[in-house]
Amino acid sequence: MIDYGASNIRSAQKAFEFIGAEVELTDDPAVVARGRKLVLPGVGAFGSGIGALRARGLEEPIQAAVARGVPLLGICVGMQFLFDSSDEMGSHTGMGLIPGHVTRFVGKELKVPHMGWNELEFTHDHPLLNGINQRDHAYFVHSYYCAPNDPAHTVATADYERPFTAIVHRENVYGLQFHPEKSQRVGLQILRNYLAIG
Repeated sequence: MIDYGASNIRSAQKAFEFIGAEVELTDDPAVVARGRKLVLPGVGAFGSGIGALRARGLEEPIQAAVARGVPLLGICVGMQFLFDSSDEMGSHTGMGLIPGHVTRFVGKELKVPHMGWNELEFTHDHPLLNGINQRDHAYFVHSYYCAPNDPAHTVATADYERPFTAIVHRENVYGLQFHPEKSQRVGLQILRNYLAIG
């Protein structure tokens, strides 16, 4: 589990440990580079988060591990880092692992951030969804959402005045916009499913 200073990292770590995973929490680029399965959690602003990741020298080993075929799971802002760019608090470049952009929710009657339980709507069958039912609920806290260039990369959506990507997948890269550690049975099952992926 990649530690770049995200405030929710301990709760994410505890969720994985609760389901029996051995978690190595690290900010060491060398440890990340040899990881067998990576998790990139996150809360807060895109710009400061990706800046902290890069300042610790963690982006290059993540990119190298993904290029080797190592699975990577981004959670909340960690999922947003996977995309090309974000317009949160200015214009920022992401890691470019999933083509697309991160943009803010906009709507006259829309309360931002989007906060609370919301239904997951599956776009297609996927190993991350094993044991999860259509319209099961997950817990979200975010003001920005990911818009993949290729709709096929969206595994599940949720709705906040308009559908948005809740789960994303491209090759060996996965992302959850919601907080699995706060999503009770559904969140823990999705984490189990990620651990089961080869």
